[in-house]
Amino acid sequence: MTPDPSATSAPAPAPARRAPAGAAVLRADVTEAIRDAVVEELAAVGFSKMSIEGIARRAGVGKTAVYRRWKSKLHLVLDLVGAFAVDGLPVPATGSLYGDVRALLEVMSHVLRHPVASAVIPDLLVEAARNPEIADAVRGALLDGQRRMAAGIVSDAVARGELPAGIDPAHALDLLIGPLYWRQVVVRDAVTGGHLDVLAHQVVAGLKASSEAGD
Repeated sequence: MTPDPSATSAPAPAPARRAPAGAAVLRADVTEAIRDAVVEELAAVGFSKMSIEGIARRAGVGKTAVYRRWKSKLHLVLDLVGAFAVDGLPVPATGSLYGDVRALLEVMSHVLRHPVASAVIPDLLVEAARNPEIADAVRGALLDGQRRMAAGIVSDAVARGELPAGIDPAHALDLLIGPLYWRQVVVRDAVTGGHLDVLAHQVVAGLKASSEAGD
């Protein structure tokens, strides 16, 4: 009896899946080249003069490649800034107000030393002062995370009895970030660990003094 070939032959392979028509596959190397080009373009011309055309030219890609990933230069820059902003990081939990403040200062000092931050944040703040859309975007990318961490530090200090209830987290953030921003971004002086130690003590003293003044 001759065996039935259909009983012994291997099943035919399933047809390979094809990507949906019109679906764009974003190459990681192109995305990275665009991000690198943004950093270089910011350093060369600043945010206000930066253009999608210039970014694409520097990255060696077409403008379409940029627009597939970001709808404007603002969203592109905010994506870069958001990558190293404090949003998403846990609130410091060292067990003391000084330790928490010192830890946050360390994080923020590291952020402000980043070449993208030092190049773009001053320009973004200038643009934010005259453009509500940019102001909202900057607030979401930078300030919201900082405020969340400051509120957590104040809340933990109140729970430990180091600060009374009613301290304004926004005031705490002003005390924390103001001197650091001035020194690193405006004056562009180096910030050492010893400087952060002193600043942390001053912030703690300022918060306690402001709470006593409000009594």
